[in-house]
Amino acid sequence: MDTTPTPTEQDLRATVAPLLGVEPDAIAQDANLVVLGLSSLEIMRLVSRWRKQKIAVDFDALVAAPTLAGWLAHFTAKATPAPATSAPSEPGVA
Repeated sequence: MDTTPTPTEQDLRATVAPLLGVEPDAIAQDANLVVLGLSSLEIMRLVSRWRKQKIAVDFDALVAAPTLAGWLAHFTAKATPAPATSAPSEPGVA
């Protein structure tokens, strides 16, 4: 089981705010971070940083939903273990 903590909304705000040149509380949860000035290069740098910290993250998912809410949903989904599936049993095996 993965015990690596995922970023919280507060963590994301503190990380992104300096890149945008604003205070963390100035970023609305549903504000488009790209429209606010976050470039794809900066997002790639964040992805690289998080991967070095062993945090599961996909660049494409962050770019597809460039809001704090979208990123939080992505990190939550990546941190949630996939449901266990049972292997099909062989005929005649109990």
